[in-house]
Amino acid sequence: MTTRERSTYSRTDPPHRGEVVLGVDAHGEVHVAAVISPLGKALGTESFPATAAGYRQLLVWARKRGTVRRAGVEGTGTFGAGLSRYLVTQQIQVFEVNRPDRTARRLLGKSDPLDAQAAA
Repeated sequence: MTTRERSTYSRTDPPHRGEVVLGVDAHGEVHVAAVISPLGKALGTESFPATAAGYRQLLVWARKRGTVRRAGVEGTGTFGAGLSRYLVTQQIQVFEVNRPDRTARRLLGKSDPLDAQAAA
């Protein structure tokens, strides 16, 4: 008789073993992260504190969705600087992502999860 192991993932949180891209919309107190598949499918978004502990939580969360080798981060010289340094220590290549045009953001509305996906 065979027993089936229960998965620890829900249907909305499936495991992805392949390579993924991390995108982060960085802010002073909270960073919003998104993980994107190589084909551009959003695999999840989540908010994390902009602290050393939050950086670790963010990366653990992202790695549950796949292998993270690259990250696009908004504001690597300001709010995203600490996270960028941490990601580099974890052998992740970090790319500076320009913030969206303010006029377009005003017309279309501000969305941290969408900004994070765009960063990826």
